Amino acid sequence: MLARFGANLEKARKARDFTQESLAEAADLHPRVLQKIEAGETNLKATTLFRIQAALGCPWEQLAPRV
Repeated sequence: MLARFGANLEKARKARDFTQESLAEAADLHPRVLQKIEAGETNLKATTLFRIQAALGCPWEQLAPRV
C-alpha cells in the first residue's frame, strides 16, 4: 500500500510540475522524507499527509491507493 501511495504521489507531483525539492519546500518537509515516501520506504503521519495534500492542491482520492 505504501508503494502505491508513493506512486500516486509522484504522478500527482509531476502533473503539477513540482520537483521533489520544490514540493518538499512547499510542504515544509525535508526532501529526503518526500523521496522515502515516494519510494514506499516509510510510513507517514497524518500531519505529513495533510501538508503534502495542501501543497499539491489535489483531492485525497488522487493520492489514496485503491484497495
